[in-house]
Amino acid sequence: MCGIVGYIGDKEATSVLIEGLSRLEYRGYDSAGIAVYDNGEVKVRKYKGRLSVLADNLEAEILTGKVGIGHTRWATHGEPSDRNAHPHTNVAGNIAVIHNGIIENYMKIKEWLIEEKGIEFKSETDTEVIAHLIDHFYEGDLLQAVFKTIEKMEGAYALGVICKEEPDKVIAVRKDSPLIIGLGEGENFIASDIPALLKYTRNMHLIENDEIVLLTKDEVKIFNELGQQMDREVFHVTWDAQAAEKEGYEHFMIKEIHEQPKGVSETLLRRLDKEDHIVLDGIKLTKEDLDKINKIYIVACGTAYHAGLVGRYAIEKFAKIPVEVDVASEFRYRDPFVDENTLFIAISQSGETLDTLAALREAKRKGARILSIVNVVGSSVARESDDVFYTWAGPEIAVASTKAYTTQLVAMYLVALHMAMTKGTLSQEEYKKIMAELKSMPEKVQRVLNNCDTIQHLADHQFNNESVFYMGRGVDVNVAHEGSLKLKEISYINSFAIAAGELKHGTIALIEDGTLVVALATQDKLYDKMLSNIQEVRARGAYVVGVAKEGNKEIEKTADVVLYIPDTMDELTPILSVIPLQLLAYYIAVARGCDVDKPKNLAKSVTVE
Repeated sequence: MCGIVGYIGDKEATSVLIEGLSRLEYRGYDSAGIAVYDNGEVKVRKYKGRLSVLADNLEAEILTGKVGIGHTRWATHGEPSDRNAHPHTNVAGNIAVIHNGIIENYMKIKEWLIEEKGIEFKSETDTEVIAHLIDHFYEGDLLQAVFKTIEKMEGAYALGVICKEEPDKVIAVRKDSPLIIGLGEGENFIASDIPALLKYTRNMHLIENDEIVLLTKDEVKIFNELGQQMDREVFHVTWDAQAAEKEGYEHFMIKEIHEQPKGVSETLLRRLDKEDHIVLDGIKLTKEDLDKINKIYIVACGTAYHAGLVGRYAIEKFAKIPVEVDVASEFRYRDPFVDENTLFIAISQSGETLDTLAALREAKRKGARILSIVNVVGSSVARESDDVFYTWAGPEIAVASTKAYTTQLVAMYLVALHMAMTKGTLSQEEYKKIMAELKSMPEKVQRVLNNCDTIQHLADHQFNNESVFYMGRGVDVNVAHEGSLKLKEISYINSFAIAAGELKHGTIALIEDGTLVVALATQDKLYDKMLSNIQEVRARGAYVVGVAKEGNKEIEKTADVVLYIPDTMDELTPILSVIPLQLLAYYIAVARGCDVDKPKNLAKSVTVE
């Protein structure tokens, strides 16, 4: 969640901070602020609301300092307000702190600071205790004061700290929350994500867990928790910063929906050789490795979790290995059966999702082999995995994930097929048939996207519904969950998904005249049963939007509207069937006047539990 930026150099820090924070707005936030060392003091300006509120106020009072830190906050402790916005300072105002994450023992520290030090707190946040603790330990050496402070803190955090007495330094810390360092000529930067710094530099240091960084304008020193200086290679960013621009689309989300043919193609074709054999680069899953595996866990959150549900279907169908899919936030609290014969697959777009990272570390501690599917090179999940499968979705800016999901599906199919061919559970003939269909997916996705006008027209007539049901059978149920999530994320409509066979076990009681039901019927072997389920809800007054393969016209007799996808084998339909659901959610949200790219209360990268 949130975004942090820091700068030290010869430029005006304010403009660098505002520019950097603007590149992190996709992460979700409710307030913004900066602290700049200017004319012998640390000046803090922070406001509730969008970054533009901060920028507009700064136009009337230009801060001219060359050192500063900035933050966009997503509320965890205390309501969104000016006083709860970051940065936070000590009583004297000579130390300023920005923080992503949560300090789990902050109340204990706060009570001690109040009782023993007489501190009067200005905010309701957990972050303010950090500024007061640093002040408590400060004896003329800011770096040492930060070292002593983090020894007392429990939780997850990325910190940026500046101090009036040492205006030639910025201190940064990383523990379970993303942090990068940008390297320039006569200037250096901190940020929570790469896009914040691409205007200024492409050379980065990727900071590891429990590391502390000392930045001056000419030097960067990285220390481990023992105070030992660490060597670090320079990571050079090669992807195009322009990929993060809207390119004429009204929103990033619709742009990213339309980028899915390219993302699917890139993720697929970069993993195939000239004979269409799957090449997983550094991932080496031999037959001996797979024979040893007695269980696979797929663990993720949100949209990535839904991709994992399809992944389970594909692995069990093709490779014949039992798979369990778990929500990352629950995984480590139920003492799962994990050992050296377990393969743990983590799925995360950002590679920084804290719940997924925590589950990964728990599985690794128990001896599991870790395979991650991520979109961001050099992310925490990727660095802590034994094997990494990078998707090629490109930068995804909108909070609601779309192209990351479809590329994750392709990745899961490729992993499942690779396992199947290695184990010998799939014949060459079957493999060639599936691969031919996979290679046709980019063109078929584009065909679905070409039907945007029909879906927009539907959304314009259905956007006032306040309760929407999604249902399906087989792998369609998994896609139904993703479609429902997309709708609730960006339109704030109360929606949920069920297995269609469960209708009669309670949910059908909620169907009434005009209830919108989205029914996925893309599985040939379950098609007739889905038609029966559609008739059940229609008989009770539901308005039904069906999703079916081209040629399956019988559904038109029971559904009010049918959205068709190109014909393909049942196993691969999720790549296509999710597209109309994404478009429907998008156009409904637009019709309702919602902030599509930055929905309320949500953030792109969830770095708190």
